[in-house]
Amino acid sequence: MRKLFFDHALLADGWARDVGFDIAGGVIRAAATGAAPAGRERFAGIALPGLPNLHSHAFQRAMAGLAETRGPASDSFWTWRDVMYRFVENLTPEDVEAIAAQAFVEMLEGGFTAVAEFHYLHHGLDGTPFAHLAEMAARIAAAAADSGIGLTLLPVFYAYGNVGGVPTTIAQRRFVNDPARFLKLVEGARTAVKALPDANVGIAPHSLRTVTPETLRAVVAATPTGPIHIHAAEQAKEVEDFAAWSGKRPVQWLLDEMRADRRWCLVHATHMTAAETAALAKSGAVAGLCPITEANLGDGIFDGVPFAATGGRYGVGSDSNIEITAPGELKQLEYSQRLMHRGRNLLAGREGESTGRRLYDTALAGGAQALGRRIGALAPGYRADIVVLDGADLDLAAAAGDRWLDSYIFVAGRRAIDRVFVGGEEIVTAGRHRARERIAGRYARTVARLVSA
Repeated sequence: MRKLFFDHALLADGWARDVGFDIAGGVIRAAATGAAPAGRERFAGIALPGLPNLHSHAFQRAMAGLAETRGPASDSFWTWRDVMYRFVENLTPEDVEAIAAQAFVEMLEGGFTAVAEFHYLHHGLDGTPFAHLAEMAARIAAAAADSGIGLTLLPVFYAYGNVGGVPTTIAQRRFVNDPARFLKLVEGARTAVKALPDANVGIAPHSLRTVTPETLRAVVAATPTGPIHIHAAEQAKEVEDFAAWSGKRPVQWLLDEMRADRRWCLVHATHMTAAETAALAKSGAVAGLCPITEANLGDGIFDGVPFAATGGRYGVGSDSNIEITAPGELKQLEYSQRLMHRGRNLLAGREGESTGRRLYDTALAGGAQALGRRIGALAPGYRADIVVLDGADLDLAAAAGDRWLDSYIFVAGRRAIDRVFVGGEEIVTAGRHRARERIAGRYARTVARLVSA
């Protein structure tokens, strides 16, 4: 039993002082307020539940910055995708593990304690499956073990090149499986994560561009439990193409035809009608928002105000990992709404409510649901995933309660993070991951070789 003591903590029923946690097997067994520090490891600062990262493509960390040069035509998501396709041509399993470990280290230092890895780079350089079909999934699991981050692994089902069963291109050859082989890959992913504490495996149909209704139904029916994540309505062209082919917009189709519910996370969901927004909120599915990546790619802005006002569930993710910061994603989410509606404090639910607190609470609950794990709260029965803010930070020192979250999200950002615990184990101290130098060194060597290739 490990016994920790914090000066302040955000518990399920609000802020508390002098909080003691009893932790065994990575899980909080007891939480006491007004506790005495005697017999406990004492940590100064402000303890928060660690935020789940509900959407990541870890390998894209190594291409951050490579698509910021304007091309001969108007740049868009689709020209960025061409850069990404060229980048994955040379990635080996060793490269994927090194890059993912670095991305996971940065997530932990940036306030995320668990990640849903939307993993679609499956096969060898020429598209041939590895002898061990889930080789790449095993590398993601190894990176999670090395970094210490909590993992929900989401093998991606990718069968077609565009809406309506269009054949894939050579550039997509490393992603592609038919339903039967994909389900074998999922089993391999489950084996790969067995050694990790409290890991989970779901499935991720890539998008309605890359599946048909028949193949989507087949893989969903074959996996009756676990999270289901899918890119949905990220781009206006995607919406137009799918509506022209099927007669329904993507989010409408998923709600009507697949009965998307609490198991589902619709990633981005940027381009929705008012009716779709209301229906998604009612469904119980999570909207997986990645505001920094969505801004970087020029996707558009999720209409969060009506979605939140009708009880919609959302969480945030780092997606392309162009910048990895839990408070930064929440800040960008609120700021996007301010730019869209030309107002302030728009995602707060009522007069007098802290915007930071509302953002953090909602993203905790939505992220935990999307990852399918008992995380996101400092309470008995939950994983002991804890982010500790430095109470002496200049922007937090004069604050208290919800104002700490406002200052963390909108002012100090990841600079305020002092320590991070995952499953009760201290992974980050004084803002630095315990294996940063080793993991960063391997990453730097990997990227140097890739860029010069």
